[in-house]
Amino acid sequence: MKYRYRKLSEYLKEKYGEKTLKICVDGKFTCPNRDGNKGTGGCIFCSEKGSGDHLEEISIKKQVENGLKYKQNRANKFIVYFQNYSNTYDSINKLRNKYNQALISDKIVCLEIATRPDCINVKICELLLEFKKKIDVVVELGLQTASDKTGEIINRKYSLKDFENAVKLLNKFEIECVAHIMVGLPYEKHEDIENTVCFLNTQQIQGIKIHSTYIVKGTELAKLYKEKIYKPLELEEYIKEACYIISNLKPQIVIHKISGDCPKDLLVAPGWNLHKKWIINGIEKYLNDNDLWQGKYYQKVKN
Repeated sequence: MKYRYRKLSEYLKEKYGEKTLKICVDGKFTCPNRDGNKGTGGCIFCSEKGSGDHLEEISIKKQVENGLKYKQNRANKFIVYFQNYSNTYDSINKLRNKYNQALISDKIVCLEIATRPDCINVKICELLLEFKKKIDVVVELGLQTASDKTGEIINRKYSLKDFENAVKLLNKFEIECVAHIMVGLPYEKHEDIENTVCFLNTQQIQGIKIHSTYIVKGTELAKLYKEKIYKPLELEEYIKEACYIISNLKPQIVIHKISGDCPKDLLVAPGWNLHKKWIINGIEKYLNDNDLWQGKYYQKVKN
């Protein structure tokens, strides 16, 4: 067996015929959980920039130009990834303008748009369909957990039903959907991970991002950590849970990520999160040592 899970890099090679890389951009979006629409402060783990803290504060076009220049010797095809905050949370005209600013080269083959489930509606999907007629479109939905109880603890401000409705709508418009989940959220136990995997196996998603819960400076989670209310997982614990997810996940789902990225100067804990090779190599070793592969126990979970 060459690979024990369906890696994004291999999927993209199959789809586009060659190595394809991402260019991350900050579209200067906000979030309904920050601007007062649903709340303020965001989720307890969310940094001031809503992930993508390393991205430059320049125009979308310039960010893409820089990305193409920086990565031109590594690939010929690229995905523009709108990363920070909720990238469908704006007027249709402003969204259209921002997405168009990214399409500056024939080398760009896909738009990947990260957002919240409650920021997906029919008009948004109609707009995405416009772009899908000329370029591939992928929507990444933050789920984090299938537990609405945990959702309240992390100040998520949307429900599991919101996620289900968003997936159904994206399916209706035949737009590829990626779910983002986190391992090690406050008060979650292994059975919460089990429930999240079982739930995702009932959803028509095409991809998944998995990473540990890490603590960023200036967040509510950092306060809980300082007050010793929250403790992040150890590396070995995360590896075990990640391998459980992989071995119980539908085999056709593409795994986009198995580790999270946090700038060194912003990370509070755990320190091992900075060592991506430790995480990836640890997961692959655990899968090999225990003869696990993606979907090995999927039938068992489904039933």
